[in-house]
Amino acid sequence: MLELYNKTCLECSKLITNRYSTSFSLGIRVFDKRFRSPIYAIYGFVRFADEIVDTFHEYPKEELLSRFWEDTYRAIDERISLNPVLQAFQETVHKYHIERELIDAFLKSMEMDLYFNEYDPSKYKEYIYGSAEVVGLMCLRVFCEGDDAMYQRLKESARSLGSAFQKINFLRDMASDFDDRGRVYFPGVDFTQFTAQDKIDIEADIKKDFDDAYKGIIQLPKGVRLGVYLAYVYYTNLFQKIRQSPAERVTQERIRVHDGKKMYLLFSSALRNSLNLL
Repeated sequence: MLELYNKTCLECSKLITNRYSTSFSLGIRVFDKRFRSPIYAIYGFVRFADEIVDTFHEYPKEELLSRFWEDTYRAIDERISLNPVLQAFQETVHKYHIERELIDAFLKSMEMDLYFNEYDPSKYKEYIYGSAEVVGLMCLRVFCEGDDAMYQRLKESARSLGSAFQKINFLRDMASDFDDRGRVYFPGVDFTQFTAQDKIDIEADIKKDFDDAYKGIIQLPKGVRLGVYLAYVYYTNLFQKIRQSPAERVTQERIRVHDGKKMYLLFSSALRNSLNLL
């Protein structure tokens, strides 16, 4: 019956992914079947940790995050948890040998959100690594299926892709991060005086991340390449919309790609993949 329990826990992580992110859900659906469940498990874990620090304003966030951190390692050490998200995650951690350093770095970044509203360059780099780059590395462990040589070859590109995604999220969510949480992630940027040059500098940094990430995407195993490429295309499309928008608009509204456009990007990406044009 443990098989039924594990299947049910994975279904919970899949539901979380589908409810919280249409873009990542589309990407995961085009993975080969064997890759889907572990990526759902990773997404469910990082989503719920992020939810603690970003959403639970009426509750003791520090205590909840500390408990989640403890429960995560208890689940990993004991190889069982009554929390379905942690049960699915610990199964994935063990099967794909995801390092604790990656998990620690992620949870440390979540903790930083409790105590920092502004970031200097050093803290910004640390936060980007822990909140985004290590998530890419966790997923890469799954994609490589134990091939450490492949992992080492692609890890910098995976970090770059996670970094690009996170920085675009920061630009997209500038208004809500500042208005709802008082946060400004970009070092040296004054939200109330966000200039066109500030935006240009940030976009140049993101462009470099995307260029570095693409070199790795085209080397990914066939079973995941289209799904990762689809997420890349979605975010580059969002990036172009942000680049074409004035700085004032970025600080006033959340720029997004509509669902109809996402479906178009899915079909066009699949066609390019089938014709070996990635």
